[in-house]
Amino acid sequence: MRRIIIEDLRSILKEVVERNSYEALLFSGGLDTSILAYLNASCVGITVSLESFSEDLHYSEILAKFLNMEHYHRKVSIDEAMEAIPHLIRILKSFDPAIPNDLVVYFGLKFAKELGIEKVATGDGADELFCGYSYMKDLDDLETHIKRISKNMSFSSNIIGKFYKIKIVQPFCDIVDFALKIPVKLKIKESGGKIWGKWILRKAFEGLLPQEVIWQDKRPLEYGSGMSKLREIIRAKISDEEFEEKKRFYSLKFLNKEHLYFYEIYQKEVGEIPEPSGGEKTCPNCGAGIKLDSFHCRICGYVLKEDK
Repeated sequence: MRRIIIEDLRSILKEVVERNSYEALLFSGGLDTSILAYLNASCVGITVSLESFSEDLHYSEILAKFLNMEHYHRKVSIDEAMEAIPHLIRILKSFDPAIPNDLVVYFGLKFAKELGIEKVATGDGADELFCGYSYMKDLDDLETHIKRISKNMSFSSNIIGKFYKIKIVQPFCDIVDFALKIPVKLKIKESGGKIWGKWILRKAFEGLLPQEVIWQDKRPLEYGSGMSKLREIIRAKISDEEFEEKKRFYSLKFLNKEHLYFYEIYQKEVGEIPEPSGGEKTCPNCGAGIKLDSFHCRICGYVLKEDK
């Protein structure tokens, strides 16, 4: 059965890519985007890094050379990244703490627009469907969790792509039904004395991609790109005393100083937090509307506990 699933997974992804091809790929060099590069090596790879604080560049260069793929490196300065935060918050209408992650997508799509590219692929959906996140290894009912999040997957690439008039292609989001049929035991599995997420995805392309690429650890986008460095810079702008004072002043819970920093920019760039509309529940943190079957507030990033 395992061999059949592996062959079908490879075949279905290939069909999806052939049916909805793309000119460029937001290319971190991680497993997901490496698979998409392999399936369409004629596309252009775009890797974003904050100055020289990047692990992604190492892997993306290995694969670009392996596939003989045209590859661009968009190097972003710290000043450039900090100056882009208000614009990004205005586009997303969000002060989610994941803004450094979204900056990678922002600069990648902005660069694609400058190149005149109209269709860009992302690896969105692979972590959600194939258990790429570390927290998933500890969930009791992972099967149910994956089904729930698969119904409400939303990505900043769609919003930013719309702003730049770029069509976003998300091949992994096109195979939801097939992915949900794959047993969880084939998504999280021990190999070589280590527990791996996305095991079946790795096995499906083992032998087709370099081992170093297939069996690499998961790197969140903000860390692989180096954008997480911005967190240190933002923290240094806000003293502990100011943070405590503003936590008391605002009626919101802030996860960290960066969260507060993004919120105050949101106030200036966007304004009021929108109230829930029909068919939405209220975020217990910021009061914004959340879809009834969702567990994540798109405005403030608050994550609700799932019902058992």
